[in-house]
Amino acid sequence: MKLKLGLTVVLLVLIALIGSAGYVLSNQNSTGITVETNGTAVTIQSSSWWEVPSAMLNEMKVKALADVEDPDSSVESIKTDMENIASKYNYTVQVKVVSQFGEDQLPMPATVKGTSMVPTLEDGQSIVVLKTSDFKVGDIVVAHHPDYNLIVKRVGQINGDQVYLESDNKNVEVESQTRYVNGVKQVITITKTPLNTWVPKSYVIGVVKEY
Repeated sequence: MKLKLGLTVVLLVLIALIGSAGYVLSNQNSTGITVETNGTAVTIQSSSWWEVPSAMLNEMKVKALADVEDPDSSVESIKTDMENIASKYNYTVQVKVVSQFGEDQLPMPATVKGTSMVPTLEDGQSIVVLKTSDFKVGDIVVAHHPDYNLIVKRVGQINGDQVYLESDNKNVEVESQTRYVNGVKQVITITKTPLNTWVPKSYVIGVVKEY
């Protein structure tokens, strides 16, 4: 009786070991991937116990950095891109995106062009934008604009699905140009004011967090 019981225990242990080995082997090509970014740089980390192809990790890093710099990317699109790259190497991955703002919080780098936000922001200044639809009056945001591509402005008003964006620079520039028409001298005065504009809320990419 004791011999029979002992054999049963041994068989159960063997079955458990075989099952564990099968599970480990079946999950050898599965790993967690952490995309960590501060908005200007990206690191890729794997949680696998097994060696992961370095070519896969390098390809992920290049693509993730391009995604971070893309105004139209999102946490979801980055995760999808990492999954698509992994599938090329016969891997399945569970992707996590982290930044200085927390998990699933995606920053984006940008550069200020122009003087419309002086004195808060200077021409050529580097900024970091947190991509979010959660913004309020007084926040500095980056938004799409049909004529100027990307603009950085302060939220002045929110009215339904429209947002009024204002420049911090309130100076009005007056420029005089001289021209001659039929030999007669004419002086033309051109008034330049910093851009203030209404845009749809969906045009706002995110809030400027670092400058």
